[in-house]
Amino acid sequence: MKATAVAPSNIAFIKYWGKKDEVLRLPENGSISMNLSNLLTTTTVEFNTSFKEDEIIINNQKEPNDDSRAIKHLDRVRKIAKIKQKAKVVTQNNFPTGTGLSSSASGFAALTLTAAKAAGLNLSEKELSILARQGSGSACRSIPDGFVEWLDGDTSERSYAISLYKPDYWDIVDVVAVVSRNKKEVSTTEGQKLAKSSPFFPVRLKNIKEKIKLIKKYLAKKDFKNFGELVEGEALELHSIMLTSTPSLIYLLPGSLHVMHMVKRWRQEGLPVYFTVNTGQDIHLICQKKDAQEVVKRAETISEVQKTIINLPSQGAYLTEKHLF
Repeated sequence: MKATAVAPSNIAFIKYWGKKDEVLRLPENGSISMNLSNLLTTTTVEFNTSFKEDEIIINNQKEPNDDSRAIKHLDRVRKIAKIKQKAKVVTQNNFPTGTGLSSSASGFAALTLTAAKAAGLNLSEKELSILARQGSGSACRSIPDGFVEWLDGDTSERSYAISLYKPDYWDIVDVVAVVSRNKKEVSTTEGQKLAKSSPFFPVRLKNIKEKIKLIKKYLAKKDFKNFGELVEGEALELHSIMLTSTPSLIYLLPGSLHVMHMVKRWRQEGLPVYFTVNTGQDIHLICQKKDAQEVVKRAETISEVQKTIINLPSQGAYLTEKHLF
């Protein structure tokens, strides 16, 4: 059977960094995120008895089968569905891959939904989120709609994402400023393993639950100023953990820092916009919808910004009939 799914990437306002369990991808802390309307992965999966081996094609490039995370994920689906057929998987991203825009989140969310459907499974949103998490932690947040909380659970059954608010809840916009399309040298999966080597990591964990309470309070009140300040401070804290790990992780490029400096200047000039950044170089500019065009205009004047991508809050992963093969 063949199925196709589309899934959004997401931006975490309160990040997760470090894992309690590497195999199950249980995070050290919960997180809060928003799905993004224009950072999308489309994936078609077909299980067929005529296939001799799994075939994974990502952005028109055939992936090697050795140690493939995608094939390991297909194995999880096959185990649940009690099937043995090999699969063909074709995936397309409409945004740069491996640059810190969470392509693994959208990728594994789309793979989870479409593989489950193609295997004849009828999983609940919670079950899909739990399954997606095992492929890529942040993928669990791309299953539900809109503004999302990844619950901090100590077991696989308790670690999944839920929707806090639907996409139309709040008119905020995420403008991605792409400063480089080059893939980062250290993957997020490998980087996460260094979290506990930072001397500041215990301090972060001590304060993270209070941060999550605060961000949920600001979301409920639609308090953009306090929300933005907390989101920006959280991104800087995350990178301070990376910078002080052993060995250090330096994901930011000169262009990233230039954008961050300009955002602070724009605020001084009266434009309410804040930055956040994941494990990569491309910067997310968070603003209100009324200010989005001005933010885009200013961002595009920065020499290092190669392109901008405007994102509204988005629905989570969904099925479509538009197959890729």
